[in-house]
Amino acid sequence: MSDKHYDVIIMGAGPAGYTAAIYACRADLKTLVLEGMQPGGQLTITTDVENFPGFPEGVMGPELMDKMKKQSERFVADMKFAIVTDVDFSEHPYKITVDKDIYTADTFIIASGASARLLGLKSEKEMMGHGVSACATCDGFFFRNKEIVVIGGGDSAIEEADYLTKFASKVTMVHRRNELRASKIMQERAFKNKKIEFQWNKTVEDILGTPESGVQGVLLKDTKTGELSEFRTEGVFLGIGHEPNTKIFKEKGLKLDDHGYVITESGNSKTNISGVFACGDVQDDIYQQAITAAGSGCMAALDAEKFLIENK
Repeated sequence: MSDKHYDVIIMGAGPAGYTAAIYACRADLKTLVLEGMQPGGQLTITTDVENFPGFPEGVMGPELMDKMKKQSERFVADMKFAIVTDVDFSEHPYKITVDKDIYTADTFIIASGASARLLGLKSEKEMMGHGVSACATCDGFFFRNKEIVVIGGGDSAIEEADYLTKFASKVTMVHRRNELRASKIMQERAFKNKKIEFQWNKTVEDILGTPESGVQGVLLKDTKTGELSEFRTEGVFLGIGHEPNTKIFKEKGLKLDDHGYVITESGNSKTNISGVFACGDVQDDIYQQAITAAGSGCMAALDAEKFLIENK
């Protein structure tokens, strides 16, 4: 076999991908990690992480990902800062294309994660991790007794807002329409919560503040009149959902659900394609936590190892 052939190729370098690499390398499997354009995944835009076991004082998101990367490299995982541009599952070994280079793999682990849907504002990118967040369960604790904004009107936005009322003194939902898109039961939950208020027919045009000072407010635009107004707030949460990074797999024979998440068998990481496994947020639209992603990365590596033994 050529030097471009691997026992396992892992696509993605977040908690799931790095954990899969650690387990695969410790099983003495020749392993390549294709890190993509954002090695470390969404945790690289997260400041303090206080809910990952083993760090009683908390840890910065980028630092945690750097430690995971170094741990996987310790066991001789090849790392490439590269994006997968094509895959071919039609014959074995599988062909993985990175720009003009083609690698082959006996097993393939998809750990490409999911990306939070963003508004596309320059200030949103600058303030991410400094008062702007796309994960209530990750960052809600830091907004205790503060007044915050949640953008969105669907089930995920209400789930975020409802959870955040455990910490915030007030949560204001900003929605572009005059009624919520969420399911009836979720709407009832929001309307009954005395800590949740609403700004109807509004869009967020800008986020006010600096990384040093934190969020100071948002600039709202009335969708009916076009009028602009400033709304004071100390935090902004994006509740407009996540999008799994699976576009490359469309029409490749890999089963995806209606939202684009990779479908895996119950209790393991197997996909509908033999020798192809998925882990982390790319197949998890429920928990989406660093610790659950790492756990499923372990599962994927063990499943890949078992597959290789059984098909040697």
